[in-house]
Amino acid sequence: MRRILLIIMMMPVMAVAQDTVVMSLKDCMLYAVENSTKIRIQNADNDDARIARRDAILSAFTPQVSGNTYAYYNFGRSIDPETNTYSMVTSFHNGYSVSAGIDLFNGFEAVNNLRISKTSQLMGKTQSQQIEDQICLATMEAYCNVLYNTELVKALEGQVATAEKAVQLAERQEALGQKSHADVVQMQADLAERQYQLTNCRNNLNNAVITLKDVMFWPIETPLEIDESLSRLPQCDSPTTGTENVSQLVAFAKTNTPSVILAEGTMRNARLAMKTAHWQLMPTLTLYGGFSTNYFTYPGMAGYEPMPYLDQLKNHRGEYVQLSLSIPIFNHLARHSNIARKRNAFERAEAEYQQTLQEVEAEVRRAVAERDGAADALRQAETRAALQKEAFALNEKRFEQGLISSIEYQTASNTYLNALAEQMNSRLQYFIKSSVVTYYGGTPYINQ
Repeated sequence: MRRILLIIMMMPVMAVAQDTVVMSLKDCMLYAVENSTKIRIQNADNDDARIARRDAILSAFTPQVSGNTYAYYNFGRSIDPETNTYSMVTSFHNGYSVSAGIDLFNGFEAVNNLRISKTSQLMGKTQSQQIEDQICLATMEAYCNVLYNTELVKALEGQVATAEKAVQLAERQEALGQKSHADVVQMQADLAERQYQLTNCRNNLNNAVITLKDVMFWPIETPLEIDESLSRLPQCDSPTTGTENVSQLVAFAKTNTPSVILAEGTMRNARLAMKTAHWQLMPTLTLYGGFSTNYFTYPGMAGYEPMPYLDQLKNHRGEYVQLSLSIPIFNHLARHSNIARKRNAFERAEAEYQQTLQEVEAEVRRAVAERDGAADALRQAETRAALQKEAFALNEKRFEQGLISSIEYQTASNTYLNALAEQMNSRLQYFIKSSVVTYYGGTPYINQ
């Protein structure tokens, strides 16, 4: 009983501890991938591809086998199996047969289907990787959006606290006759503006958190706390540009990017399907074989003594081997129409493959350019934020001493806040753009 009470008392503490677990970006990516419905759907498609692969193997190397049995009474006129003459006596018949057939040549359809199924199975795995990469990138962007709004809320909270102190100071100075009532009203208006901005930013933060939960498939009502150190990564303080060979990066992406692999696989399967359609104009050669036996008797016939059941099955058995050649002559041009459709499908897949190559090259070069641009913007934002911080500190002292007006102080405060916002945005944008370039270099987002 004491142990049970102890466990019950510990349960709320454990629940609280679980709610306050801090999740890093990689933790969020792993959770999103493990709980994504898109991954579950793709896994089902991959299982279908595996089944199709198995069916193609069986169809190419194993025959079709079927068995048949029957039992019936015949009333009235029938043929006597022994004398091969007509009889009016009621008879009972029972038979068994087994047959098998395999295509020896069917225009390489089985072989091509085997190749198509193999490619489709590999494409399924590649598509799973592509979906995982897309989920990770969406999670990264939502995660950074939460960080940006979190840092902005902190900055605005500091601005609100500073504005509140400024209002209190202005009110004291008004009481001493050092400031006019207009200056106090202006400072109060500035405080109201800061509070309004803080409220909007908190709302944006709540929306960003909901978006991140949605991308991760995290329960919306369950608290989610993330690691905020990402916005202060050391590598963001010294961004690098142009450290890789862009041409080599493009060549690597054209070979290893999932979208290119999928487009190439689609084109390869379309080519095989077109070849199969051409070969359908050739004859089909099929081998058949079978075994059959039967039993019959005349129940109720006076003086008739049937042969024993097993003896009849043994004596009536028969086997056959058949080689069939089917030559297509005319079927309303269905085969020619099929060839034309497969040719169009191949041309479409080939054009889409070339388009994908062009898009991937443009994406890689754009990603590198955006990464380099984000690095330059980050350097400038860091410098600007540092200078604006120093300028705001000086203006804050000058305002306290009555050397500048409230409007000038508000302008300095707004400029500093904008510099902080641009600095945080530049940090996170550089991190995302740099991750995209690294991804095209062959490192998945989840492993960076």
